Amino acid sequence: EIRAQLVEQQKCLEQQTEMRVQLLQDLQDFFRKKSEIEMEYSRNLEKLAERFMAKTRSTKDHQQYKKDQNLLSPVNCWYLLLNQVRRESKDHATLSEIYLNNVIMRFMQISEDSTRMFKKSKEISFQLHEDLMKVLNELYTVMKTYHMYHAESISAESKLKEAEKQEEKQIGRSGDPVFHIRLEERHQRRSSVKKIEKMKEKRQAKYSENKLKSIKARNEYLLTLEATNASVFKYYIHDLSDLID
Repeated sequence: EIRAQLVEQQKCLEQQTEMRVQLLQDLQDFFRKKSEIEMEYSRNLEKLAERFMAKTRSTKDHQQYKKDQNLLSPVNCWYLLLNQVRRESKDHATLSEIYLNNVIMRFMQISEDSTRMFKKSKEISFQLHEDLMKVLNELYTVMKTYHMYHAESISAESKLKEAEKQEEKQIGRSGDPVFHIRLEERHQRRSSVKKIEKMKEKRQAKYSENKLKSIKARNEYLLTLEATNASVFKYYIHDLSDLID
């Protein structure tokens, strides 16, 4: 389940980057077209102003305008209007250059940075995923080991209890009045008691060994579980948010 979540997170990060790069590409295309429109508009304004400037230069009023440009006359207003159109033409040409050489270039840089950051984030994300899965696999292995030793301990305990019951039963039979038991049978009972005691000792040793293994495996499992929880917490609370940022 966690592996599936990691794959989905990687997919979302990739989709987010693709959408961002596509948006930046659209913005570049938009401002490139806008730059063309601004430059075309600038040329048309320049042509318009030059057309009427040329027409006005051939009139007598042009000579009067050259003598005194401060007079508030209709021809002076006319020249002011034409000069304003020429300045406006230059402004639109400048705006076109800003779009082409500054705005579009900046969007290209951001797009390249986004792609570069995605590649770097992907590498970091892959390494974080590998580290997290390594910890989870280690936890799974330790947990299986603990369950195995725990089951062996329970089985050994069950066999030990069975041996203790057999011992109690045999001791109870040995307490019968000896005058009712033949000598041969008394020897058999003693031999049987010794066998049961020996079996009990072996089972006690086996149980102690398995119990110790089970305790050690449980401690190892608890320590690994704590470390795994810390790794999962760090990934989802810190690492993942850093990658998204």
